[in-house]
Amino acid sequence: MTSSSSPSQDTKRPAHTYPEGLRADALMEEDVAWSHEIDGERDGDQFDRSERAALRRVVGLSTELEDVTEVEYRQLRLERVVLVGVWTTGTAQDADNSLAELAALAETAGALVLDGVIQRRDKPDAATYIGSGKALELRDIVLESGADTVICDGELSPGQLIQLEDVVKVKVIDRTALILDIFAQHAKSREGKAQVALAQMQYMLPRLRGWGQSLSRQMGGGRGGLATRGPGETKIETDRRRIREKMAKMRREIAEMKTGREIKRQERRRNKVPSVAIAGYTNAGKSSLLNRLTGAGVLVENALFATLDPTVRRAETPSGRLYTLADTVGFVRHLPHHLVEAFRSTMEEVGDADLILHVVDGSHPDPEEQLAAVREVIRDVGATDVPEIVVINKADAADPLVLQRLLRVEKRSIAVSARTGRGIEKLLTLIDDELPRPSVEVEALVPYTHGKLVARAHTEGEVISEEHTAEGTLLKVRVHEELAADLAPYTPASAA
Repeated sequence: MTSSSSPSQDTKRPAHTYPEGLRADALMEEDVAWSHEIDGERDGDQFDRSERAALRRVVGLSTELEDVTEVEYRQLRLERVVLVGVWTTGTAQDADNSLAELAALAETAGALVLDGVIQRRDKPDAATYIGSGKALELRDIVLESGADTVICDGELSPGQLIQLEDVVKVKVIDRTALILDIFAQHAKSREGKAQVALAQMQYMLPRLRGWGQSLSRQMGGGRGGLATRGPGETKIETDRRRIREKMAKMRREIAEMKTGREIKRQERRRNKVPSVAIAGYTNAGKSSLLNRLTGAGVLVENALFATLDPTVRRAETPSGRLYTLADTVGFVRHLPHHLVEAFRSTMEEVGDADLILHVVDGSHPDPEEQLAAVREVIRDVGATDVPEIVVINKADAADPLVLQRLLRVEKRSIAVSARTGRGIEKLLTLIDDELPRPSVEVEALVPYTHGKLVARAHTEGEVISEEHTAEGTLLKVRVHEELAADLAPYTPASAA
């Protein structure tokens, strides 16, 4: 953010022309001077010093429910939370959008958002995240609103968590802990639960705290026998050791589950079935698109991270080629690295795919930020070489100017609506064109006694023409080299 004013070069007087006593006053006058030629061209709102230094409330975030029936419908104990963000880069609108997304995450986790504030700083305070003075102001806001939790829009160090809690006197969590809590609520499969548990333990390990006697040494008594006398582990050291042992066990279990997933993947590769992975920001409509393309019947809900477990379904192109369509876990900006590491085996579906459908919410206030966040995770899993089609979903609710801008910037893109079906036929045609095609074209007369070869030609290749004759099935197909070798004895050249 720029300063509120800047003097022009031709009007700035040298410092030595001022008497020594008036030096500070002169600098202040220059700092608050405003020039239409210079400052009139600035983009964005210009704030004075007090506005820049103050905690700025973000309106429209409260999700407080007035009707008791709505509270009963949620069937959750709603924590009353206040959101806190630190605005370091970008515009004020970017900071507001980030806090609005945090509010949506908090609501998904079952919290009641009472208020949200943003502090303008060059970087987060190393001690209390927002600074000691602003932490006291935050304590007053918490007391005034009756909140029992503060959620910070960033990952806090263990020291920041402790010191901020000491000031505000309520529980403090960060964005990472909130996302992990949502994942823990929504994980359904055995693999998903194990991955979330591993990520939670990785996050908790450096943040363990002991209270009172729990920090005392575990000693052997006077009758304990040999090697039990003297100081032993503290309680917190024992907890850390147990967590490390559980993490090692979780990693072994996930590795075993990864083996089963890899076997299925190798089977698809052996049968030369192309694969398409649906990746994108959370709540962009990935599951809705999968249902529209394949009729999979996957859970669809207007909530962040509604589905975590990957779903693989068989689909068919308009030309009749079979391929698999995999729905992957949703991404979010600043996705915790613990989750990226824990869900790496799941995200490998993206890296091993022949084509990525990158779904973006066209009705979102900042779809370009969503695209950048997802591509950052795609780079982390090593899938940058996979061809990508940007699917701009929710076109029925998006601003036409935003759609035009995205279609112009993203060269390989298409606008669709998974809800209404708009653009789905064009998307299927585009998938058919982009999927890798078999490399060898073969014409063969297959006897009726070898019907399995004809079936393989349909499932593993691309049938150009098919004719049933008295001698057998006359096929003209495009297939991979292995199947071409099996069809070679029945080609006209071999018959001659």
